Amino acid sequence: MSNDGVDNGRRRFLLWSTSAVGAVGAVGIAVPFVKSWSPSARAQAAGAPVEVDVSKLKPGQAIKTEWRGKPIFVIRRSAADVSNLEKIGSLLKDPESSNPAQQPTYVDKVKRSIKDDVMVVVGICTHLGCVPQQKEQVEPAIGGGFFCPCHGSKFDLAGRVLAGVPASDNLEVPPYTYLSDSVILIGVDKGAA
Repeated sequence: MSNDGVDNGRRRFLLWSTSAVGAVGAVGIAVPFVKSWSPSARAQAAGAPVEVDVSKLKPGQAIKTEWRGKPIFVIRRSAADVSNLEKIGSLLKDPESSNPAQQPTYVDKVKRSIKDDVMVVVGICTHLGCVPQQKEQVEPAIGGGFFCPCHGSKFDLAGRVLAGVPASDNLEVPPYTYLSDSVILIGVDKGAA
């Protein structure tokens, strides 16, 4: 086989131009595919930290907000409520909050909060995922807390589950930090802010 009359320059040009067009086509296909892996703006906003101003909360009042699609309860507790939390341990399934997955390490294990008077919990019952309702009195010895209307689970004002109810775990405490004395940032660990 003879290469007489073959233009090697033209052959190289065609090879390089075909390769360049193929590369541009591959990038054109790859870019939208890779972009589809990124979360949408709506998804990013759903996972974004949430600021809550607790300056106007009076004892017993609550603010309900949402973080990552979950209801979040922020409640101001009275001094009597906080004092009662340490007295009712025998009525609870997990009074010392022994499951580390249910609260950050920097919250008090009994009060389950950074500051004694403000509690932050995810408002989803640990039994089957219903949303518990805040009650002024869930049990005479307990006082205020949460009652889950779906199956009767009860939680104290620290989100700890009472003994003898279907829920087996305490309400989850999300990561949060204080930006000031009156503003909480939910979704950011205390050490990261």
